Amino acid sequence: MPTSLLTGGAGFIGSHLADQLLARGHRVVVLDDLSGGYVENVPAAAQFIEGSICDHELVNRLFAEHRFDYVYHLAAYAAEGLSHFIRRFNYTNNLIGSVNLVNASVNHGVKCFVFTSSIAVYGAGQSPMSEDMVPMPEDPYGVAKLAVEQDLRAAHEMFGLEYVIFRPHNVYGPRQNIADRYRNVVGIFMNQILKGEPMTIFGDGEQQRAFSDVRDVVPAIAESVDVPAARGQVFNVGADVPFTVNELARVVAEAMGAPISKVHLPPRNEVKIAFSDHSKARRVFGDRPLITLHDGIREMAAWVREHGARESGVFKEVEVRRNMPPSWAQAFSEEALARA
Repeated sequence: MPTSLLTGGAGFIGSHLADQLLARGHRVVVLDDLSGGYVENVPAAAQFIEGSICDHELVNRLFAEHRFDYVYHLAAYAAEGLSHFIRRFNYTNNLIGSVNLVNASVNHGVKCFVFTSSIAVYGAGQSPMSEDMVPMPEDPYGVAKLAVEQDLRAAHEMFGLEYVIFRPHNVYGPRQNIADRYRNVVGIFMNQILKGEPMTIFGDGEQQRAFSDVRDVVPAIAESVDVPAARGQVFNVGADVPFTVNELARVVAEAMGAPISKVHLPPRNEVKIAFSDHSKARRVFGDRPLITLHDGIREMAAWVREHGARESGVFKEVEVRRNMPPSWAQAFSEEALARA
């Protein structure tokens, strides 16, 4: 029975991956600091350890104790837009924390390191995005993800560490943290509807994304360590068909049984059109039918209605306020006044 470390396993995608790994016969150790996840997301059959990948002493101790065969690294704070304003936090958690895991994997002879990167590494003007394009990230989150990808290549060349990299995008589904106001637009919309608030859209809402059901993402990630052709490769993974944010708002409102109520905020600095080509993943992992946006959103809406609204907190460690979207800046100021 292989033993796998799963970072971020109390989070949304991570908890679904934990289910998949257990079903495939892995012994799963979940490491999560619960900054964006919930203990109840962790399957009972997995061992849960609360802690941060930034704690290199803890990371080294876990590797020595469990002698992991595989590492599935999903822990990250994946807020592209906010990452401009939390640069130190972003690089500490998303880059330095990852390096701690790479070091430990090399020192303890891990067989394969599976890393979930992001299509944020591509930047603008490259849709549909394919793995052979030159990455040009436009935000610190994408920069950090690309740096980890490059570090894994360097670790392979120097130490022989095997790796597989996935670039998922715009993933939604049950267990998503709908309380996070800075990321995961589907969850944000559903939480706003439950609270009787209008859906907030930055700019004109004509931004295009291919929204991906989590069930179309995790199977390839789970099985990748057993696919020789995947070693040393990068794969886009997710949905094929792009929708505008305005179209998404209509689908979400319909699934939630609510009238369409939305408010347009000033635009923020973001890539206008971003969706991926998945032909490489199909060649290696097989061609599988994808869940339609309407079906996936309907199933997530049922889960959200069952679990109810969650209060949206304000990120408390903002480092740069210049050029911050007004709605974020106002919420940050109100939070600071409340704490004073």
